[in-house]
Amino acid sequence: MFEYEMAAARTAELIREADAYRLAREAKRAQRRAPSRSQEPEGAVRGHRGRFARAA
Repeated sequence: MFEYEMAAARTAELIREADAYRLAREAKRAQRRAPSRSQEPEGAVRGHRGRFARAA
């Protein structure tokens, strides 16, 4: 019975380690992708403030 409990505990520990590793990899991927998403695809608007009259 003791061997079975040791094996079950080791299995649970390996599953937790695998989940933590998977979560870390997903976080790394998300971090790498984040800067490309935050950039505006059309670019920033520049100047042209004098084109219209200011409101009162």
